[in-house]
Amino acid sequence: MTSVNTNNTTNTTTNTANPNSTGLNADFTMFLKLLTTQMQNQDPLSPMDTSQYTQQLVQYSQVEQSMAQTSTLKDILSTLGTQNLTQASSLIGRAVEVDTPVSGLSDTQAAQWSWTTPRTATSVVATITDSSGKVVDTRTVEVKGDQGTLAWDGLTSDGKEMPAGKYSLSIKALDASGTEITNTTVHSIGVVNDVQLANGSVLVTVNGNEVDASKLIRVGATPTTGGTGGGTDTGTGA
Repeated sequence: MTSVNTNNTTNTTTNTANPNSTGLNADFTMFLKLLTTQMQNQDPLSPMDTSQYTQQLVQYSQVEQSMAQTSTLKDILSTLGTQNLTQASSLIGRAVEVDTPVSGLSDTQAAQWSWTTPRTATSVVATITDSSGKVVDTRTVEVKGDQGTLAWDGLTSDGKEMPAGKYSLSIKALDASGTEITNTTVHSIGVVNDVQLANGSVLVTVNGNEVDASKLIRVGATPTTGGTGGGTDTGTGA
C-alpha cells in the first residue's frame, strides 16, 4: 500500500504558489492605486463612459510600468558605470595615446604628441595653438620616415614661456618632391593622473586634459618622458 505524505505535498504547493501570489498581489495593488486615482479625478456631474474609463486605466498602467522599467534601467547603468570606473582606475600612472590633437601642459609635464603621415615625409613643420586657437609657436622638426613624436615644455622658439593649459598640434609635411602630404594624423600622449565618472561616461585626465576613455587608442607600460629646451622631436613612433 502506497502512503502519501500530506505535509510535503502541502509545502510544495504553498512554495510553488508564493511567487504567483506575490505577483498577483503586486498587480492588484497597482490596479487599486490606479482605480483610486481615476475615481478621484472623475467629474461626478459628467462621468466618462466605460470605454473611456478602461482606456485611461490602461494608459495609467502603461505609465506606471514605464516608470518602473526606467528606474531599473538607471540602476543597471549606474552599476555598469561604477564597474567601468573601477576598471579604468588601473590606468592611473600609465602612459597613453589619445585620439585627439589636444594635449595638456602643466608645470611638471610637457605637452606631448605623436604624428603619422600616409607616406614618407622629408620636411615637417609643427604649429602649436592655444585653447583659443591662437598660434603660439611654429617650428621645423627633424623627421625620419612617416612618424614621430614631439614634446613641448611651453617654451616658444623666441624664448617666451607659455602658461599651463591645453594646446593643439597641427603638422604640415612635405615629401621629397616638395609636395604637401595630406591626411596627417596627430594624437596626444601623456600619463593618466585621474579617472572619474560623469553622466555615465568614464573620463580620464591626461596632463590636465579630460578625455572620454573611449578615445584611448594605446596604453603603455611606462610613462613617456617630457622634452626640454622648448621641444624635442624623436622622429619615431610613440
